[in-house]
Amino acid sequence: MSFWVIIPARYNATRLPGKPLRSLAGRPLIQHVHERALESGAGRVVIATDDARIQKAAQGFGAEVCMTSPSCQSGTERLAEAVERLACPPDAVVVNLQGDEPLIPPVLLDQVAALLAEDPAADMATLYVPIEDPAELADPHAVKVVADRKGYALYFSRAPIPHGGKAFRHIGLYAYRAGFL
Repeated sequence: MSFWVIIPARYNATRLPGKPLRSLAGRPLIQHVHERALESGAGRVVIATDDARIQKAAQGFGAEVCMTSPSCQSGTERLAEAVERLACPPDAVVVNLQGDEPLIPPVLLDQVAALLAEDPAADMATLYVPIEDPAELADPHAVKVVADRKGYALYFSRAPIPHGGKAFRHIGLYAYRAGFL
């Protein structure tokens, strides 16, 4: 199964401006993310950015870059614009890999893409894992998920979700059908 990975990367982040170009082990953070994407089964990996500095750095390590509008309000909006500019086929599976995830296991990209590909009725897919550490239940940085019996997410919350069953933490990784974006 072939899928695309598009990595939205923004220089002017509020909390840490220039984060994609920050050095990690002697290379820009965005390069590490790009390398993880290349280690997956993706047929095409593209960095989507509105910043010439990110474009220059990415092209310097051999990445394909799609320039997008600075008016994009979110990574998903940047992803949608890149899908359109790149003329991605509407039925293609596109994984949105955040530009600040240098340690993401490439197998997760394969898994989220396969999850969507296996369900022709779904327009998007995401991943979640069981919460093993009880401290995570109260951690607002750990997004909790409630899913139905088929595994479809019903809602997400940063607050603890009261219920009697197993608790799950969302992994901020999404796959979309290009036409849905």
